[in-house]
Amino acid sequence: MSVSTRPVARASSSASSSDARLITPIAGKLLAVLRIAFGLVFLWAFVDKLFGLGFSTKPDSAWIHGGSPTYGYLAKGASGPFAGFYNSIAGQTWVNWLFMIALLAIGAALILGIGLRITAIAGGLLYLMMWTVALPPTTNPVIDDHILGLISLAVLAATSAGLTWGLSKQWRSIPLVAKNHWLW
Repeated sequence: MSVSTRPVARASSSASSSDARLITPIAGKLLAVLRIAFGLVFLWAFVDKLFGLGFSTKPDSAWIHGGSPTYGYLAKGASGPFAGFYNSIAGQTWVNWLFMIALLAIGAALILGIGLRITAIAGGLLYLMMWTVALPPTTNPVIDDHILGLISLAVLAATSAGLTWGLSKQWRSIPLVAKNHWLW
């Protein structure tokens, strides 16, 4: 029985090493589910902070009502060696805008399956910065959800997870994107 696969990298001639470089259809679908789920996490954070839906952000703290999407976490949640830095930028207008644009752009790109390389870098940097806000981590001194998120975004980019249930093929056919593989 033959299993259809899509290459991730150039496969070598030996069967054992080429099998390790191919993504099976079920793996492609699972990666797509992971990609979309992470996209929804970022997009949800954006929507909740923008409108204050009462989950992480109370309605009166919504960005559209003058609240700051960064103040609480950076001013009150920061600890460890970078606390002073994060306290100093908490709630600043440029930080709020950058954070909200990042949440929206990363979430949309993951859901659409486009620009996953640059998205993994931006999302990974955001996860890394959020991890450094509160050091050491309180639930596990070795690894936490921010580091797992960073690793997951790298895996999604490295495996071209936007090719399944995404617009990656169409995105890559845009001349500017086709010439600049870092935009894939």
